Parts: sequence; structure tokens; C-alpha cells
Amino acid sequence: MILFKLFFSFLRVGFFAIGGAYSFLPLIEKEVVQKYGWLSKEEFLEVLGMVNIFPGAISIKYATYTGYKIAGIWGAIAANVGNFMAPALVIGLASIFYLKYKNLPVLKGAFNMIQLAVFAMIIAVAFQAVSLDKLTQFKNLMVVLVSFTLFFCTKIHPALIIISAGIAGAFLR
Repeated sequence: MILFKLFFSFLRVGFFAIGGAYSFLPLIEKEVVQKYGWLSKEEFLEVLGMVNIFPGAISIKYATYTGYKIAGIWGAIAANVGNFMAPALVIGLASIFYLKYKNLPVLKGAFNMIQLAVFAMIIAVAFQAVSLDKLTQFKNLMVVLVSFTLFFCTKIHPALIIISAGIAGAFLR
């Protein structure tokens, strides 16, 4: 029964996580923290810190972690199959219609508004992921500002920004 819950939980995440990457986080939190209590809020945020340092999609890492924690290897498999299935089905079907109707104003308007909603959720998750008291420390605020500036204004690869921040954190305690 738990395997079905993991599968359907991450299937729901996959169906409604529009925009990818961090747009998954509020949906994953709703399922694994609020609905099922598989992870505590603290553990959810700790896992967020952990998954940010490993390569790959966030939803896959959360599905793997949660599934494995709850039901071992079969739980990780069930959660990931649910996670993969939704977007694969949706994009397959949507591609057929999108190629035919992509220039309709109603479709363009819907995608524009969805993009703004995802943007707002990403900002909300960012504020949840870092306690505001950390931003009152000068060195931390500088890392945020420099990282944002480098990412937004240069073509420096994001991985180099992340690695540099880690090195700075190791020496600027």
C-alpha cells in the first residue's frame, strides 16, 4: 500500500510541477511533509540543502530520498516511476496540440501567467530555504549579492558559482 502512496504522491507532483526545478518544491512539501508526514519540515529543508549539492533534477532526488526512507529500494523506484510518468505523458500529449495551436493568444496568455506563478513560488521557496537572520551577516549577504550578480550578469557557469561559494564558506567561517 505504501508503494502506491509513494507512486501517486510523486505522480501528483509530476502533473502539477510546471516550470521545473524549484517549482517542484512547494508541491513536494505539500505531499511529503503536510499530507503524509514522511518528512518533517526541518528534514525537508535539510534534504533541500543536501540535494542542492548533487547533480540531477530536484524532484528525482526528493523522490529517491523519500521513497528510500519510507520503503527502501522499492519505495525509491515507486516514487521515481510516478515522478517520471506524469511529465512524460503530459509532454507527449501536449506536443501534439502545442505544435498545432502554439500561436493562439489564449494559449500564450495562459503560459505567461503560469510562468509568473512559478516565479512567485520559486521566490517563496528561496525565502523558506534560508533563514532571514543569515542575511543580516555581512559575509552571507555578500555571497548572496555576488552570486546573484554573477549568475544574472555574466555567463559564468552556475556550477562554478556554487563551488566558489562552498570554498568561500569553508574559509570564511
